[in-house]
Amino acid sequence: MNSILVAIIGLVIFALGYRYYSKFVAEKIFRLDPNYVTPAHRYKDDVDFVPTNKFVLWGHHFTSVAGAAPILGPAIAVYWGWLPALLWVILGTVFAAGVHDFGTLAISVRNKGQSIGTLANRLIGQRAKILFLFIILILVLMVNAVFAWVIANLFISYPSSVLPVFIQIPLAIWIGYAVYKRNIKMLLPSVIALGVMYLTAVIASQVSFLQIDLVQYFGGDGSGGIFGLGAVNSAFLIWIIILMVYVYIASTLPVWKLLQPRDFINSHQLVVGLAILYLGLLFTNPDITAPATNPGADTPWFPLLFITVACGAISGFHGLVSSGTSSKQLNKETDARFVGYFGAVGEGTLALVSILAVVTFFGTTDEFFGTYSSFTAANEAGLNVFVDGASVLATGLGIPSDIAATIVSIIVVSFAATTLDTSVRMMRYIITELGIEYKVPALTKMHVATSVAVISSTVLVLLPEGSRGFGSGGYLLWPLFGTSNQLLAGISLLLISIWLKKRGSNYLVTLIPMIFIMFMTLWAMFRQVLFEWSWFGSDPKMLLFVLGSIIFVFAVWIVLTAFSTITRNMDPPNDLDENVN
Repeated sequence: MNSILVAIIGLVIFALGYRYYSKFVAEKIFRLDPNYVTPAHRYKDDVDFVPTNKFVLWGHHFTSVAGAAPILGPAIAVYWGWLPALLWVILGTVFAAGVHDFGTLAISVRNKGQSIGTLANRLIGQRAKILFLFIILILVLMVNAVFAWVIANLFISYPSSVLPVFIQIPLAIWIGYAVYKRNIKMLLPSVIALGVMYLTAVIASQVSFLQIDLVQYFGGDGSGGIFGLGAVNSAFLIWIIILMVYVYIASTLPVWKLLQPRDFINSHQLVVGLAILYLGLLFTNPDITAPATNPGADTPWFPLLFITVACGAISGFHGLVSSGTSSKQLNKETDARFVGYFGAVGEGTLALVSILAVVTFFGTTDEFFGTYSSFTAANEAGLNVFVDGASVLATGLGIPSDIAATIVSIIVVSFAATTLDTSVRMMRYIITELGIEYKVPALTKMHVATSVAVISSTVLVLLPEGSRGFGSGGYLLWPLFGTSNQLLAGISLLLISIWLKKRGSNYLVTLIPMIFIMFMTLWAMFRQVLFEWSWFGSDPKMLLFVLGSIIFVFAVWIVLTAFSTITRNMDPPNDLDENVN
């Protein structure tokens, strides 16, 4: 199968979805009002509520939701064949992810910039809100652990990417001050910063002493390290500590000082990265050597495909970003279509090229099955296969493979780091809300809530024992991340459906994908919790069983409460929307 034809089909469908379907949803379903005073203006505090240009906000939003998941999920899901993964990425993006991300942003803007978890109180009651907040808390805790684990491992595998990633931090702080204190346009400084990063990447990939290789500093793999750990585990521990110190600081700073400018740099990085990969695809014109389907798979694709692709098609975490940070920065309500729906399209575009990079990497189908011999093997190999495959595509533009690998790893790490500190910021919000709810004043303090978020995330990534030894937490939690993430998306779509019904709007655009997502996810989660992770399975995993059981019970409770609400004839409450202009 020709890879360029597949890419063209996917990109054309994405473009048509944004041009026509998102316009219909914006104008006919959500009825966006350009004169509505958004929370960014009404509650402006220059910390969390900051009116932001839609292109800058799109950069923040997109890079916050992109992370490593839309790369890793599809790179694993091709185990069942490239065709089912491709179809779900394309259709899921257009008809599920777009309306989900857009919808959570719109509903939050109409309700004081509150998170989707808080809005559950107005829509389906106080008890459901608390249960939903706990689901969200567990999810963002897992996001923190998983993405910290991903970044630390990439730093170990690709040490030439470390210096360019860390150079971005002072550059972003400088851009923040230049833009918000001196009124300089952000575009040119961001492009210059990106150029500095990539120049550093080129130099670091060629000059060994600029590669921050902690494993070699300890004497190489097999040598001893600190606290009785080996060199690799010691390097992993140090990177986790550095990352957690960074996210503590980043998540407590005003968004304009680091979050927005760094994310704007990353949005350019994403455009450049996608351009390199798609142009590389065009010039190399590789054939797809992976099979379209894999009838001999040891794990059924139905329903697990839909939770494995995860952020590549639809993600509940996106709704947390939309309603947690992006809604507090939206300048005009009509910008929600561009930021929310087009952000989801960007995510789908990244997932599409992730699939193509993996399925064109192998010389033959037998080589593919040699790496993707089982679902477990696919989980272990997916991310590195993407980096290697993307590097091969980049060589089509004359970029040496070692430099290409460094640039690709920088892109993945940058997105994962953006997701990490956004997630910690949102976890602080949730802990604060729970502190208010349960009358624990200490938890309402910024630094106390942030400390709880950072310490608990560190413990979760470091302490669980697994097949990868020390620091297996992120690896162990990945299977639960997919199911809980999709479950959150389904619940969010259900809440948006209730909100639309109360407003007298056609809610089928969110109800139909919600039913599909909830059915697939609950089925998959029940199967995993009971038959894979519990003592009934051949390899019980108690951490996953306990967390999965809690999330499953809470989710079923919320769904039953919500369906009871949506089937009643409801008059809209007086405070459903803010009508102050």
